[in-house]
Amino acid sequence: MESVTTGAGRVLVLVLPEVNLLDLGGPVQVFDAAAALGADLRLEFVAEAERVRSAQGLALAGIGRLPKVGPGDLVLVPGPRLREPDPGQDLVSAPVVEWLRAAYSCGARIAAVCTGAVALGEAGLLDGRRCTTHWALTEHMRRRYPAARVQDGVLYVHDGPVSTSAGISAGVDLALSLIERDHGPALAAAVARELVVYLRRDGSHTQISPFLRFRDHLHSGVHRVQDHIAAHLDTPHSLAELAAVAHLSPRGLSRAFTATTGITPLEYQQQLRLEHAATLLAETDLTIETVAARCGFRDARHFRRLYSARHGKPPSAGRAASR
Repeated sequence: MESVTTGAGRVLVLVLPEVNLLDLGGPVQVFDAAAALGADLRLEFVAEAERVRSAQGLALAGIGRLPKVGPGDLVLVPGPRLREPDPGQDLVSAPVVEWLRAAYSCGARIAAVCTGAVALGEAGLLDGRRCTTHWALTEHMRRRYPAARVQDGVLYVHDGPVSTSAGISAGVDLALSLIERDHGPALAAAVARELVVYLRRDGSHTQISPFLRFRDHLHSGVHRVQDHIAAHLDTPHSLAELAAVAHLSPRGLSRAFTATTGITPLEYQQQLRLEHAATLLAETDLTIETVAARCGFRDARHFRRLYSARHGKPPSAGRAASR
């Protein structure tokens, strides 16, 4: 393995023999779009050999050799074409298995798309973890990796530093989810808009993130308003101010926003604020009052009522009351 200096935000794309092009291209396009929109990350393509042939017959050349990996790196493993193997057959080469284990041991995060989960299974990285893969491979995964907790009916799964996705196009959903986790929902929404897709969550979630659910339209003025609201959640907005952002009259914005999203700008803002509040309450030790203020609610009691109606009792309500 060659030694390469690690860097924050590096995405190392492991190109396996007979890689499926959509498994490779979809997530790569997401990360590339995120970088173009300002995310601090860069893509590097690595493999055991300099030249790899895809499952669809396209020759991929000029690929870097397997580098040294650091704790700031994300290793992305797009899925190769797999046929039902013999029980004793090696599915991934020993150098690749060794490299994946070393990457995990040094603190890098690992994300596999579709059949790429097999590479993680061969390296023992799925033992005791929830994971998923292409529906046609789940039973094989259960037999070959009995310590892995293979999930059905989900698009992707995060379990600690290891993430896996279901088949083919679900790699885009996984990549968008990683962008949302690392860089925030506003950037994930911007990437989804750039790619004309919107994020879908796995089966354990009951709804799509409001930051992305209402973005599958082509009205540029409404998109500008949505971007503005997402970037200024703690700021009150009048309809006239938002209309100026969209270059429309207040009445024109109301009509356009409702026609494209099905809700009003005020309802959209409230859903985004409550979604952001849910994230802060789940992932920080902030008090209810602080979360309410950061999400644009001037009255914490009003925020509690709205939050409880949508999400149930705030998870840190008891903690906040004790402070």
